[in-house]
Amino acid sequence: MQKRLALTAVALASLLAACGGGSDGGADPSARGALIEPSATVATLTAAQIDASTAASGLQALSGKAKCDVRIQSINFNTIGPKGEATNSSGALLVPAGACASQSFPLVAYDRGTEVFKPRALASATDAETFSMVAFFASQGYAVVAPDYLGFAKSAFSYHPYLHAESEATTTVDAIRAARNTAAAQGFSLNGKVMVTGYSQGGHASMATHRAIERDYASEINLVAGAHLAGPYNLSGSFKLNNAIAGYQYFVPFIVNSYQKVYGNVYSNVSQVYKTPYSTYIENLLPSPTLTYTTLVTTGQLPGGPTVTPAAARDAIFQPAFITDVATNNSNGLYVDAQANDLLAWNPRSRMLMCGGSGDPTVPPAVHMQVAQAGFTARGLVHVTSVDVDPLIRATYGVGGAAPTDPTSAAFATYYGSYHGTYEPPFCYLQARGLFDSAK
Repeated sequence: MQKRLALTAVALASLLAACGGGSDGGADPSARGALIEPSATVATLTAAQIDASTAASGLQALSGKAKCDVRIQSINFNTIGPKGEATNSSGALLVPAGACASQSFPLVAYDRGTEVFKPRALASATDAETFSMVAFFASQGYAVVAPDYLGFAKSAFSYHPYLHAESEATTTVDAIRAARNTAAAQGFSLNGKVMVTGYSQGGHASMATHRAIERDYASEINLVAGAHLAGPYNLSGSFKLNNAIAGYQYFVPFIVNSYQKVYGNVYSNVSQVYKTPYSTYIENLLPSPTLTYTTLVTTGQLPGGPTVTPAAARDAIFQPAFITDVATNNSNGLYVDAQANDLLAWNPRSRMLMCGGSGDPTVPPAVHMQVAQAGFTARGLVHVTSVDVDPLIRATYGVGGAAPTDPTSAAFATYYGSYHGTYEPPFCYLQARGLFDSAK
């Protein structure tokens, strides 16, 4: 769940030098993780260009100066859908270059936050979230692979199974395989150590991947650490709350429609869940081939704007009887499906960090991170830790070191409107890198 990650003030396109790609191959072109087409280099950033951008945006105080040039490469690979359907996903592969070219790199698998714009591809010279991975990881000597997810960019899958833990995991595992296949074909070296991380929806996806690797792929993938950032790990618990989260009009219909497509048990008639006019088109609205977060609202496809509260957006879209049943009936289909995608009842073996900010209005740590941490602690998992970066956010972006308290003020709207998508991510990325640096 992430509305927009905007960390750099400099237009990245002006900093980039395009390069050609190499050829890739695999022993079994139909295997999961096999490359469908050669991995192509989209652009190369030099260390000096990366530093110029991080300095201009203020990010460098957290990311540090670049040690490596970075190649941004596209990948397109075989994977499977939530029911085992053969399909594909595209994604980005970030390869340290320049002064680091002869090194052997640990591999970070990164899962991105929620997107509503179907064409978005992470293998892009101008994607802000990709640049964050360049600044915090790839320019520091980590190779990074980041899938676009099913149903986005070049993926031919017919929908996106949003917050479906098992397919998030299979897509990310197959992205790791695709990265290894590319390394073998292009001649750069991976050192065999793998870390997983992700932000917002990606925090859920990366934790699901962490669990799946240790459960199903431990002999294939040497997972040494996982850092899961601002993720909704307690989905079923979140549906029991009365308060609507910021971004409710995007995230909750996305979940409802995803689980209906995967499980088929959320409703028998769309009008049981949605009010008109939304019931006439919302089932297949997200992700959109043409609309962004902003234009979904400005075109009236979803309610929103500065005067529309999360609760008002919820009440405009959903039937009140449905919302009540989800919150009170443990046999409700949506609640049952959310339970199946919770990430609370498992025991990680490798080191694991969770990060979030206690003021996050979209993925509140009190509902997700703290509940998960309490369970891990109760089971004696001392190698699982969590960190609250809210004090750093308040000190950096608050008013006099404090969060604004007047909900009618512009400062309040700016602060909480920017918290989850802009303020929180870089502080958590730095926490993730600290863990990975100790494990690489």
